[in-house]
Amino acid sequence: MFADSVDSDIAPSGTLLGLLQRGRGDGTLHALAAPRAEALAALSHCLRCDPRRDWQLEHRSLYYARLHRDLDAGLGEIEEHLFDPADLVDTEEERTGLALSVLGHLASYGDRGALLLLRRYAERGANWRWALDELAVRDDDAGLRSLGPAVLARFPHTPEGEAELAEAVRDAYEPRPWRLWAEDPDRPAQAERIERAREAGAFGRWGRQLRPAGPRPGWSVRAVLRWAQDGDSSSPDGADPAVPTGFPARDPLRREAAAARCLAAVAGPDDRTELLAAARSGPDAARAVALRHLAERGDPAALDLIEIAAVEAADPVGGSPGTVARSALAAFSRMRGAAALERARRWARREDALGDAAAALLACHGGPEDAGAVLAALRRTVRAGGLDAEALRPLVDGVARLAVHRAAPVLRHVYRETASSQLRGRTARALAATDPSFGAGFAVECLWDCEESTRELAARHAATGDTRVVERLRRLAADPAEEEGVQSAVRGRLGPGDSAVRRVR
Repeated sequence: MFADSVDSDIAPSGTLLGLLQRGRGDGTLHALAAPRAEALAALSHCLRCDPRRDWQLEHRSLYYARLHRDLDAGLGEIEEHLFDPADLVDTEEERTGLALSVLGHLASYGDRGALLLLRRYAERGANWRWALDELAVRDDDAGLRSLGPAVLARFPHTPEGEAELAEAVRDAYEPRPWRLWAEDPDRPAQAERIERAREAGAFGRWGRQLRPAGPRPGWSVRAVLRWAQDGDSSSPDGADPAVPTGFPARDPLRREAAAARCLAAVAGPDDRTELLAAARSGPDAARAVALRHLAERGDPAALDLIEIAAVEAADPVGGSPGTVARSALAAFSRMRGAAALERARRWARREDALGDAAAALLACHGGPEDAGAVLAALRRTVRAGGLDAEALRPLVDGVARLAVHRAAPVLRHVYRETASSQLRGRTARALAATDPSFGAGFAVECLWDCEESTRELAARHAATGDTRVVERLRRLAADPAEEEGVQSAVRGRLGPGDSAVRRVR
């Protein structure tokens, strides 16, 4: 009935490895009940091959650290991974970031070996900045000071090396180690070098402030559209006397947004004809900017122009949206008001990108009369796009907002199978609003989920008829690594002295 997960690197959800890769609470429960060798092998695989689709949004490190501690896994596998010869050639953060974050949590639990391993990697490893950030919030002053010579030795005493050092000091996520090294009385030469790097970074920032790259007087609608189309206007091939020089190149999406903001400042009623022409048949980038500007202002012609762009400018290969079509759909998604909703109700029946955008708008801003259209779009997206499609997110939120109880079966399927822990968390919230069995079902395993927001939801909804719930709530309340939002929800369920639990009404 439904499409399987499209991510071939993720094991099936019915396996121990698949559960752990997804960060599901059942992954921890199954690992603790499985033969220890099997559980350790699955955990090691997850740490070596980060299973997250977006490592900047999805969480796994605390989840894996807790399981690592419960299994008494030892640090040998993590050490082997960190100091693998691949570290010399693959210097991207994604290879070792998850393992380093797990070490950081283990150190916060009092694992001295994890702390020492982090120090060694900060001295020798390619992803030393990540290790240093973990240490910055967990190590003592003496331990951090001892790392100063090794870290600074990474930057040669050359103009290039000093520039790299100034950049590292300026962009440090956690400034504490650099402050300690700059104040180290036992290493005056080190302190002088860091101070020079700080001054160089401050001077560079001051120089950029003296040379602002923002809009300047004299811009016109035509100049803005030309700048949006031509890229960097300072290049000789694309220079236009009507466009100020010195504006830095931007990626297309950021340039589009910047150009739309400029149009808001310079466009007047007399420019509407030119903007309509650009939105109807202009070059791609200029057309996208004009569409966005007209949509943001609720121009009466905007919806018709968006429909034309979304349909005619679609990529003929597979029908996926092209550049102009994507911009048109994004402009439509930001529209509000009765006219946009009425058009969305008409378009939501379409089985293309415009139909998806219309259904998403109804999911976010429609009324009870739109519940059927949103549910139909959710089912269609699961079948056609799979269980990790970006289009699922607003639809899942929509069936929760509209309390579409008929959505519970498909939501349960998405919850089990999706590889995205963020989408699973959204689905859990939707189940809490639509499925009466959630409290005694998925909410229990959500207490062990990798996402903080999902654990918080579970702490508020999990039925205490399951004996595991009370014990888990107490453990979360006592865990120093648990987030405040989760612990606050737990305290709302635990009675005085942790001796009673408030049942879900």
